[in-house]
Amino acid sequence: MSTQKGPKPSVRFGQVVIGPPGSGKTTYCQGMQQFLTGLGRKVVVVNMDPANEGLPYPCEVDVSELITLDDVMEGLKLGPNGGLLYCMEYLQANLDWLENKLHKHNDCYVLFDCPGQVELYTHQSSVKDIFTQLGKWNFRLTAVHLVDSHYCTDPAKFISVLCTSLSTMLHVELPHVNVLSKMDIIEQYGKLAFNLDFYTEVMDLSYLLDHLASDPFFKKFRHLNEKLAEVIQDYSLVSFVPLNVQDKESMMQVLRAVDKANGYCFGDLEERNLQAMMSAAVGADFQFDSTLGVQERYVENSKKSVEEEMMEL
Repeated sequence: MSTQKGPKPSVRFGQVVIGPPGSGKTTYCQGMQQFLTGLGRKVVVVNMDPANEGLPYPCEVDVSELITLDDVMEGLKLGPNGGLLYCMEYLQANLDWLENKLHKHNDCYVLFDCPGQVELYTHQSSVKDIFTQLGKWNFRLTAVHLVDSHYCTDPAKFISVLCTSLSTMLHVELPHVNVLSKMDIIEQYGKLAFNLDFYTEVMDLSYLLDHLASDPFFKKFRHLNEKLAEVIQDYSLVSFVPLNVQDKESMMQVLRAVDKANGYCFGDLEERNLQAMMSAAVGADFQFDSTLGVQERYVENSKKSVEEEMMEL
């Protein structure tokens, strides 16, 4: 039950940052906190992951004060997956603790750094129910789903990522922004079979299936892959925003998508601070221009690699 008395707080905005382990959620929260602070937005980070240790950002609310994964695994003799499920169910049963902590930051924009176990967002209900309760506390949230961009270099893994992203969107039931993270190091995993916008806009997947068919291992699964591609395209929900967390223009592109999803409006102060931070103008076509910019950087790096190889020959 709620323990707070008095009038209901005004609308509060924020992001729930989700995604598989290693996708860069904590790094994203650190970078986005610094970026928003530079814009003049008062922001706090809430660590929702009981397994997170050595947080790189100032953390105003930390779930490890309530429960930790190590304690659960040791006390209940559970593995890491079962222990994490128990932790989130325990948090759901003790939401008055979270409400009391958040009540101290009623005037802040909130970043929720969430656990990385995929089942929490595709099958299990505790995290979804926590998000629902946050909505009842007058939070307007956007789910920022991070996916490591290196999956784009493997057609089979990319189809799997699309299925996971779609399942998460349908299960979590929040405004959703899918993000391809670590774009600055994607070339380390090999060249993309198609232009970057093929992956960000999730275009005609039949081309991806043809690419898969050239692999003898996946050739026998073509019919299954076709059906998976049909499901993804029939829903027509999944698309991605490319992200290099060290690039201000890329961070701005993600923030614009998030603010549009949950209805946050820039104030005059933020606009002035943004103009001071950004060298390029931001308009209605910002996302398109930024996507081209990321693609152009990828192509430029590829050209340099080819030139270096030729020089060595």
